[in-house]
Order: sequence, then C-alpha cells, then structure tokens
Amino acid sequence: MADSDIYIAGVGMTPFGRHPGLSVKALTAWAVRDALEDAGCEAGAVGTVFFGNTAQGFFEGQHVIRGQVALLPLGLTGIPIHNVESACATGSTAFHLAVQTLRAGAAEIVLAVGAEKLHIPDKARMLALFEGGWDVATARENAARLTALGQGVELPPGVVATAAHSRFMDVYAAFGRQLMRRHGLTARQIACVAAKNHTHSVHNERAQYRHAMGTDEVLAAPGVVWPLTLPMCSPISDGAAAVLLCTGAALARMRRHAAPVRVRASVMRSASARDSEALEHHVTRLAAQAAYEAAGVAPGDIDVAEVHDATAVGEIIQSENLGFCEPGAGGRFAESGASSLGGTLPVNPSGGLESKGHPIAATGLGQIFELVQQLRHACGARQVAAARLAMQENGGGLWGVEEAAAHVGIFERV
Repeated sequence: MADSDIYIAGVGMTPFGRHPGLSVKALTAWAVRDALEDAGCEAGAVGTVFFGNTAQGFFEGQHVIRGQVALLPLGLTGIPIHNVESACATGSTAFHLAVQTLRAGAAEIVLAVGAEKLHIPDKARMLALFEGGWDVATARENAARLTALGQGVELPPGVVATAAHSRFMDVYAAFGRQLMRRHGLTARQIACVAAKNHTHSVHNERAQYRHAMGTDEVLAAPGVVWPLTLPMCSPISDGAAAVLLCTGAALARMRRHAAPVRVRASVMRSASARDSEALEHHVTRLAAQAAYEAAGVAPGDIDVAEVHDATAVGEIIQSENLGFCEPGAGGRFAESGASSLGGTLPVNPSGGLESKGHPIAATGLGQIFELVQQLRHACGARQVAAARLAMQENGGGLWGVEEAAAHVGIFERV
C-alpha cells in the first residue's frame, strides 16, 4: 500500500426512514460507533472530523456548533470538528474535505459524518426547508427559469398533481420534459428506473422502502408533477452515515479493520453560468471527466455506481453525464436492463434515493457506504458480481440551471 494512497477503513450507516424516537445526536452516535468498530479504530485515534447537517438549525434552533454537540459526547474531543453544509451534497462535501485533509498531511485518520432528522409534525415547515436550496433573493426568477426548461412538451389530458411536494420536484419534472423534447425520453422509461430501484431495495435492510414495483405500477401511482409519479420521487428521511478515512500508514496500525477500499478519485465542482441547452457542459459531466482522469480509468471500467436519483429523472441525467451511455440515451439505457442488477453496469443497487431514502446530509455518505460494501462483496442478494471499481455521484442545491455543488468519487477494491 503506497503511503500516498487514501483508504476508506470503516463505514457505518443507520437504516434510513422515520426514527421518531431518535435525535440527530443519537443517529450520529449510531453511525459513528459502527464506522469506528468496522475499522477497528478507537475514537481517540481520529485526528479531524467533518460533520454535515442541513436541517437542525432550521427545525431546532441548533445552529453554529452542531458537529460539536453531536460528536463531543462520543469521545471525539480536543480535535478539529468542522461543520459542513452544502444541501444534498453535504455528506459528499464532508468526505471530499476529509480526503483533502489526508492528502495535505494534516491528519492520518479523518472521519466524515452526515446526520439528519427531517421528519417533523409540521409538514409545511418540513417542506419549507427545501426553499433554501437556491438563491432565496431570486426565488421567483429561479422557479420561472427552471420550470421553463420543460416548455414545448404537451401534458397528457387529465394530469393531476398532488398538493404537497418540494419545489425541487417541479424542477426535476422540467428536467424530464426537457429530455423528452430533446431526446424523446418517455414517461415509461422514467418509470423503468423507479421500478428497478424499488426492486433493488427489497434486499437492502437499511432501505426506507422495500417493496418491489413493476413499471406499470409506477406509472399508475399518484402523480406528483408530470411526468413524475410518487414512486419516482425520493421520500423525506431521517438517518446518519459515517466514513472513516486514513492513510496507508494508519491503516497498517488498525488491528481489526475490515477490507479497506482505496479512494481513486474525489472531485467537487460548483455550478457554472452555462446555457440551459449546453448539457455537454453540465457540472456533473465535467466533474466526472476530471474524476476519470484522476483515477486513470474510463466509464467502461466501472462495475457499479450509486447516483443521485432524488427523482428517477436524476438517474437518467447522471447516467449520461457519467458516460455510462451516449448523451440522450439514458432512458433507453435503463429500459434495456443495463442498469439493473445482472446488467452491464448496475446503478443504485441499494435502491437509490427513491427507495433507500434521502436524509439530505447523510445521502452522499450513504452512497459511499453501499459502494464500500459492494467492493467488499458483502451485499448478499444485491451484490454486483466481481465488483472492483465503483463510482458515486451526488449533487446539491440549484444555481443557474444545474446543481450548485456536485461530487464524483471513484473507489477500488484492494
């Protein structure tokens, strides 16, 4: 093991879903203790922690020192604890900062944590959290610009939308209609993605939903915003995830660590002021190109991926951005079965955000948890055969016409 290499030594993750009796602090403790135990590492050996959370300040008034409040009781005292927030990319941002800290030689063992308690009795306030995911000073303009992307596609007669959903579902629906206009994407192809992910989640004991669905069942479900139906959209979730990273030298000192995973690439980018039709310059596409270059691999080398499917449209977009298929072919890629377990490149074997759940700050680290388990060949019935290289994509917020922040990671079985 090269001293310059960065490794994931341990991972921990709570089940995602509703945890009415557990606080952010309790969920954090669950994930962190599991990650430390997985690595065979004591809390006192950790040199730095990056803690991600987006909602506790908004819901509970716990601002400023959220990480310290959650982590100091766990024995992680006297070390830097950095609080991180970057919408749905919060957990991945914590991970990326951990990688950079190790590369800089500022620590040998670093912990990245994301925790979220999103279910509250006040549904209106719960959904209001998402209004902070774009520039609030230009909220009306943001909505008009993004929903306009869906113009030019006639809605079927009799389409009915549900009353309660976040504004981000309107945006994803517009992204979907943009692909319908440009590339002939169909509602059935979007439903194929959702059906695949709900079926994958049956074998994931940490998933929020574990009910297999067929494509017709997804299409017949209650509508949210056309072409999206309810099973095509991620739920609101509680949960936490933690990833312990280290250098090769530190890894060699750990007594009981499980099989480590090498970090081949960790790339973050922010949005640009690109034209809405310039999809070739999408922030995730550029991040993926940089990740492939850093890792010295190509899309065809990837064995398994976890991508940000806040809706099924998101998986289609990101499958194209990551180079798993040609631009405009994301719907056909899913419909062919290529992205299903047993296909040429399984995507979201965990069930994805649509089924596994989406506790915002924990989401990116939850994706990494799944990929580490896949590379350890420890996923049972949802295991991707002979997985050696894995890829993760996670985006957060909106700026202009794309995600405000995007992370792409590539990981390798040691």
